Amino acid sequence: MDQIKGKVCVTGASGYLASWLIKRLLLSGYHVIGTVRDPGNEKKLAHLWKLEGAKERLKLVKADLMEIGSFDEPIYGCQGVFHTASPVVKPTSDPKAEILKPAVEGTLNVLRSCKKNPYLKRVVLTSSSSTVRARDDFDPQVPLDESSWSSVELCETLQIWYVLSKTLAEKAAWEFCNKNRIDLITILPSFVIGPSLPPELCSTASDVLGLLKGETEKFQWHGRMGYVHIDDVALCHILVYEHKNAHGRYLCSSTVLDNDELVSFLSTRYPSLSVPERFDQFDRPYYDFNTSKVKSLGFKFESIQKMFDDCVSSLVEQGHLPLFKLS
Repeated sequence: MDQIKGKVCVTGASGYLASWLIKRLLLSGYHVIGTVRDPGNEKKLAHLWKLEGAKERLKLVKADLMEIGSFDEPIYGCQGVFHTASPVVKPTSDPKAEILKPAVEGTLNVLRSCKKNPYLKRVVLTSSSSTVRARDDFDPQVPLDESSWSSVELCETLQIWYVLSKTLAEKAAWEFCNKNRIDLITILPSFVIGPSLPPELCSTASDVLGLLKGETEKFQWHGRMGYVHIDDVALCHILVYEHKNAHGRYLCSSTVLDNDELVSFLSTRYPSLSVPERFDQFDRPYYDFNTSKVKSLGFKFESIQKMFDDCVSSLVEQGHLPLFKLS
């Protein structure tokens, strides 16, 4: 292990990505302050305390994205902040208001606390590749890069509130940080695949499990989609935090596949699983991602085989899938 590198804050510490990020930060020698909604929930947080270095260099504290000032204490004194948390909202009568406002206000609440911290060097915000690809005016022969932004009008027309929430939250973050001279970098991951450290599966991992079990009646799969290993996303966050020349937005995606390509790969590699041959999907135009920006920092992505092998092995280990042999 390297020498201790200083103190950083990770919001939403018990989440799918945040757990992996904390694992990597601890292995790299950081002291980590993780924010959670209930530090007393031993069952939900047990996996974090099992991480190497957790007893020595991890502290979990209470904070609420929708409570102004609740991040002041966790963030104060930290040199870096990794904002991965998103408000947990199950929309009912007004999905637009119930998803958009918490996403934007939650992000701004964290950044307001960052502004009060004189020790802060850099903020890394987890955004989404969906913030670049929801538009109808791009050339499908030209891979999308970080200069692209999703169309707010198109998102509203199609009522894709998650994409709109991530787009508006990232734009609000850039506006706030530019105004207040905060060094911000945003990571734009595609669909994240890999082992789940928390025992309770997030919606992403549940979607993958449903696909592998052939539960097509429960899920519409995602059409053409980029895929990336969870560990790559965590490592990418740390790379851009540490790299002095890193700046702006970074797409984080290994491979872009159509549904038929994904299904063909999965059914061939895991023949004993009930992967569907076809199913309803979102209709998305052809696109690819240009990830040369993060690769210019020396980053290399894991393959689609590695990310799904690790994901499936984790699901088997946690009892979500039966034990079987790879082809």
